[in-house]
Amino acid sequence: MLKLALAAAMSMLLVLEPTVAEAKTRRHHAVKRSTAQVAVLAKIKPDNNGDQLVRRVVKVHGKRRVVYERVRRAAPVAVAAAALSAGELAGLNRIQDSLGLRSNVAFVMDQQTSEVLYDRNSTVALPIASITKLMTGLLVVQSQLNLDDVLAITDDDVDHLKFSSSRLPVGTRMTRGNLLHIALMSSENRAASALGRNYPGGREAFVAAMNAKAHELGMNDTHYVDSNGLSSQNVSSARDLAKLVMIAHQEPLLRQYTTDPSYVVQANGRQMQYHNTNYLVAMPDWNIGLQKTGFINEAGRCLVMQATIQGRNVIMVFLDSKGKMSRTADAGRMRKWLEAIKPPTIPASAAGGVPVTVSAATAAPLVH
Repeated sequence: MLKLALAAAMSMLLVLEPTVAEAKTRRHHAVKRSTAQVAVLAKIKPDNNGDQLVRRVVKVHGKRRVVYERVRRAAPVAVAAAALSAGELAGLNRIQDSLGLRSNVAFVMDQQTSEVLYDRNSTVALPIASITKLMTGLLVVQSQLNLDDVLAITDDDVDHLKFSSSRLPVGTRMTRGNLLHIALMSSENRAASALGRNYPGGREAFVAAMNAKAHELGMNDTHYVDSNGLSSQNVSSARDLAKLVMIAHQEPLLRQYTTDPSYVVQANGRQMQYHNTNYLVAMPDWNIGLQKTGFINEAGRCLVMQATIQGRNVIMVFLDSKGKMSRTADAGRMRKWLEAIKPPTIPASAAGGVPVTVSAATAAPLVH
């Protein structure tokens, strides 16, 4: 019995020995790693992709090294989804129409007769974003300032409100005419800012002139605070903007600059090519005489146009649209509707098949 017990004990030792050896080996490597690589959190900073880079100081084989580890941040989906435009906050999106428009405001009128062809929430004053630049262009042209004067972009033209990007660095020198061209065609914010700043009396005088011109045109729902439209305090109604388009269309330079598909300008001795923010101007099936786009979060996607459809000159206004292509898609829907009916029998409105008075009467207008 004693021999049997001894044999069993020896067998157990033989079985356990590799396990103990493995444990010792693991402890040895763990100690070795702890002495070979020691990480210390030093700094957290964002990279160009919006993620965070964690800077660590480590020791590898006795030498100090700096490494960066990427920490990806969750996308702010909930925040983006919660961002509502001024029109949505006013409840305009609850008013439906028969054409399935994505724009909460739509207004179409005959340019010759001023007959209203379509009306959805046209009397509500809303932020208009870069549609503001159309008034900027009108003032620059009608003031007869020298378009060949060379103006400089300064830090005062940099967007410190929305932090929008620009291809015009501070110090860029360009003629007033070229600044006007890219402000209207490509919605260049620094160009529009420089135009207002270089008006006689400066930016304050220019904004005052913008509001005076709006009053002169009977744009009673309209108010401006800057020349580029970055502020949500630039507000107007669709009916007011139709009046502006009507007057702006009378200026050949505004017609050209707003409808050029692309243009090359000279800046600081080099060429820069700009493109139109409205791709419809390059479409062969569209005949557009004047247009302007706009966008900030508070305004949604905006578009004003003068176009010829079925031989009829019309003015279209679309405000507070959701989706990058929604405003131009609404213009297409409106054109198909106009093409489907004969001009003499076009009803006053297609909004739910009811008269033209369908608007945002049930939604509280925004105060400006």
